[in-house]
Amino acid sequence: PVIALFVAFTTYAVIPFGPSVTVFGFKVPLVVADINIGILYVLALTSLGVYAITLAGWSSGSKYSLLGGIRASAQMISYEVSMGFSVGGVLLLAGSLRPVAIIQAQSGWMWNAILQPIGFITFLVSAFAETNRLPFDLPEAEPELVGGFHTEYSGMKFAAFYLAEYANMIIASAMIVTLYLGGWQFPYLNTFGLSTALYVIISILTFCTKIAALLFLFIWIRWTLPRFRYDQLMNLGWKVMFPLSLLNLIWVAFLVMVFKL
Repeated sequence: PVIALFVAFTTYAVIPFGPSVTVFGFKVPLVVADINIGILYVLALTSLGVYAITLAGWSSGSKYSLLGGIRASAQMISYEVSMGFSVGGVLLLAGSLRPVAIIQAQSGWMWNAILQPIGFITFLVSAFAETNRLPFDLPEAEPELVGGFHTEYSGMKFAAFYLAEYANMIIASAMIVTLYLGGWQFPYLNTFGLSTALYVIISILTFCTKIAALLFLFIWIRWTLPRFRYDQLMNLGWKVMFPLSLLNLIWVAFLVMVFKL
């Protein structure tokens, strides 16, 4: 449970919540760590989440928990491949791994969700699978596995897993907003001649509103769609999402080559 919580909360460090603010002549970015490999950092840390679930299932000493842990690791590894290729398209357009630079590259209506809709959809579906949300919550399928990898957990350890799951939902939403929905940018907001303070406040509110809309989508889909069968889940990951993410990468490379975006 500690690994799951640690991974969930350390990824927040590189998510920019708004534009830079000037305080007493110093430029202060609204991000904890504005590092050059921010996106790589997030992808690497979310991959570590597999260990938390697998070890949780294994250490429980229950066959149901172990099966849940194995399912979770197979599912997360399968969908991380298509997620990585989807992010590759964004990086080709932005030319940087810095989240701030990726947001700045999406000024006006040049959002990546509009330029590469296939990549946006594959990343969104992969984010659902990564966070183990319905219809991808195979690791904790109650009819088959009792409660999945956390069957034997109770109290604060059980709560830690749930807290990590919802923290991962927020991080996934923040990543989608950063990579595809223009981050804190509201189209043509800087042309209204607003004061710096008001511009920053509206930008932060825009970012939070986009995250809230995506969280609503997560919860809406949870109550709308039934759970997949395990073979359907794997077929979708390798036979549909993976080829689509490759197709998106080729499309973005074509855009960059022909239109010099």
